[in-house]
Amino acid sequence: MFEQLGLIGCGLMGGSFALAMKRAGLVKRVVGYSKSPSTTERARQLGVIDIEAPSALLAVSGADIVLIAVPVSATESTFKAIKHLVTPDMLVMDVGSTKQDVIEAGRRGLREQLGSFVPAHPIAGKEVAGVEHADPDLYVGRQVILTPTEQTLTTQLQKAIDVWSALGCRVLNMSPEHHDAAFAAVSHLPHLLAFALMNSISSQPQGADYLSLAGPGFRDFTRIAAGDPKIWRDIMIANRDELLAQSKVFQRTLQAMELMISNSNADALEDLIEQASATRANWSMATKS
Repeated sequence: MFEQLGLIGCGLMGGSFALAMKRAGLVKRVVGYSKSPSTTERARQLGVIDIEAPSALLAVSGADIVLIAVPVSATESTFKAIKHLVTPDMLVMDVGSTKQDVIEAGRRGLREQLGSFVPAHPIAGKEVAGVEHADPDLYVGRQVILTPTEQTLTTQLQKAIDVWSALGCRVLNMSPEHHDAAFAAVSHLPHLLAFALMNSISSQPQGADYLSLAGPGFRDFTRIAAGDPKIWRDIMIANRDELLAQSKVFQRTLQAMELMISNSNADALEDLIEQASATRANWSMATKS
């Protein structure tokens, strides 16, 4: 059991982690800080945190485990704010959807205390944000990707594995490069496509009429377009190289299918559709949906 969780960012992801830790009996108290004082106060009112901290540094004071749940663009400034109170015995983790940039932020911000940091990406979330939606079951049955650095202490890595496992997660280790390439393909590109599709329809003169006729298939395809704009802006810019590479692959595939349609090449078009259908039918999530 941990004595104190220092929670920096009391939104959906951070709040859910705090509630899960409390329910599992893994922490005695939670000290929380958010950039918005009203968010921190609301988190205390909801029982997500026990004590409000006036700064990120004071949220870390006395903590033996720290979770940074802020937008990836704010990671470096957060590390710099807490560096002086990070110790080799402290476990520091994040929940960012990109990892190479977060690790570089750790090198610049934590410097000699980088060994305490275990970069983490829980594959979980909702289309709604805010501490009001914090859920202790958010991480149950989900994958958590850890991307330790060469400086990450073995003891801290094992602590991270134990914590996420105790919360009901399946823990995987991989390099930050592999992580960012994989999630550009299966997460960041799908979000980009969903955002682009919604905008392409709504920008047309009859877009509202078209949307009024949309059914369950459109709803399912575009569900992720309801994601938080600031969070996804940061993710896409942070992982721009991998995302743009995946976008180019997609565009080549789309153009090939467009050419088949243009040439009325029904057999070739059917083959590609069948290939996609079979791949989708044989695919299953490694965790519960």
